[in-house]
Amino acid sequence: MSVTRELAAYLVGSRPDQIPADVRHEAKRAILNYVGCAVGGSREDAVQIALKVLTPYSGERTARVLGRNERLDPLQASLLNGISSHVLDYDDTTPSNYIHPTSPAASALFAYTSTAPVAGADFVHALVLGFEVQSRIGDATYPAHYEAGWHSTGSIGVFGAAAAIAKLLELPLQNMIWAIGLAATQSAGLREMFGSMGKAFHPGRSAQSGYMGALLAKAGFTSGEYGIEGPRGFAPVTARSFDLARITTDFGSDFGLRRNTYKPFPCGIVIHPTIDACVQIHRDTKLAVRDIRAVRLKVAPLVLDLCSKRDIRKGLEGKFSVFHAAAIGLVRGKGGIAEFTDATVNDPDVKRVRETLTVAEADPSIAEDEVMVEVTLTSGEQVVKHVEHAIGNLARPMTDVELEDKFRDQAAAVLGVRRAAELIALCWSIDKLADCRTLIEATAPAP
Repeated sequence: MSVTRELAAYLVGSRPDQIPADVRHEAKRAILNYVGCAVGGSREDAVQIALKVLTPYSGERTARVLGRNERLDPLQASLLNGISSHVLDYDDTTPSNYIHPTSPAASALFAYTSTAPVAGADFVHALVLGFEVQSRIGDATYPAHYEAGWHSTGSIGVFGAAAAIAKLLELPLQNMIWAIGLAATQSAGLREMFGSMGKAFHPGRSAQSGYMGALLAKAGFTSGEYGIEGPRGFAPVTARSFDLARITTDFGSDFGLRRNTYKPFPCGIVIHPTIDACVQIHRDTKLAVRDIRAVRLKVAPLVLDLCSKRDIRKGLEGKFSVFHAAAIGLVRGKGGIAEFTDATVNDPDVKRVRETLTVAEADPSIAEDEVMVEVTLTSGEQVVKHVEHAIGNLARPMTDVELEDKFRDQAAAVLGVRRAAELIALCWSIDKLADCRTLIEATAPAP
C-alpha cells in the first residue's frame, strides 16, 4: 500500500472513540489557544486589509470570520481566520518540525462549521486528524524541507486542512486520496515572508486551499494517486531527504498533539529562551538601561538563521529579531503583545540595547530551547543567566490556567472580560456542544 493510500485509509477509518482522553484534552487546549489568538488578532492591519480587498470578491456570505461581525463565503472565511490566528505569532508550535499546526486545520473547520450544524465531538475528532497529518508529514520531511526555505505551516498545513474538512465531509477512501493529492499540489509558503504580513497569509491560504481540495475531491475531481511519495510528489520535490515511514508508523497510538507547545510570547519560538532569560535578569536585578554596557548571547544556530534581524522598524520585524528579544526582556521585563508593536521597536531605550550593545553567537552545543545570556554592566560586573528550557516548551509547558490567562489578555480587548470568560468556558466544553455555531457566534464583538 502506498503512503498516501495508507494515510487516507487511516483518516477514513478513524472514529472519535478511538482518540485517547489525554489527546482529546490536548485538542481542547489547542482550540482554546487558537480561538484566543484568532479573536486577539482579528483587528490587526493584515486582517483589515484582507477584508477590505477580498470582501467584494466573496461568494454567498454564509460563514462568520472569528472575532468579526463580517461574513464571507466559507473559503474566504478560512483565509481570514488563518490570517487573524497567526498575525500575532502567538499560536501553537510543534518543536519537532516548527509547524503551527492548529491554525490551518482549525481555520478551515471553523469556517465550515459556521455554515452547517456540526457536533463538537466531531469537530474535535476532525481537528485531531488534521493536526496528526501535519505532524507526520512535517516530521517525515524535517529538517530538509524547512532548511530549503519552506514555511511548513503553509506548505504542510494544507494537508491538515484538507484532511480535517474531508473527514467532516465523510469522504470515502478514493476521494480522500484525491483530497490529499490536491493538497500536495497546492503546497506553498516561503520563510522569506517572516517579519511581514505574508507570514500570516500562509496558514490562511493553506486553510483555504485544503478546504477547496476536500470539496473538489468530494465532487470527483481527481488527483494523482501518490501525492506525497510519488517521484514528483510532495516529499521528493520539496525535501532533499525524508523518511516516509514516519508518516505511517503507529497510527492510532502515537499522536502529535502530545508534543504540542503553546507560546508565552507572541514571536518566533526560537527567541523565547532569550526573552525568558532576559526577563529573569530584569526581575532579579532591576537594571536600568544606563547600567548596561554590553550583552552577549549564545544561542542555537537556528536562532540566527531565523531571527537575526537587527535593523528593524516594524513590530512584525521584531518578532524575528533575537536582538529585540533581548532588549525587551532587559528593558521592559516582559514580552507581551505591546512589546512587538512599532512603538516599542522604535523606543529609544529598546533600540539602544538592541542596536549597539547586543552580540549573538551561534553555538551548536546550545539546544533550540536554551540560551546563555551575559550582561556586562558599566561597573564591570557581569550578570549571567542560563535558561536550559524556555517556558512554554515541552519541558516547561504552559498550564491550563496559564492558557486561560493568555486567552483573556487577547480576547478581552475585543469582547470584554465577561464575554471572554464565557468563550473560555465554551472552548473547554466544545466536545459537549450539539452545534459548534454556539461557540463561533460567541466570538463576534458587539455591533
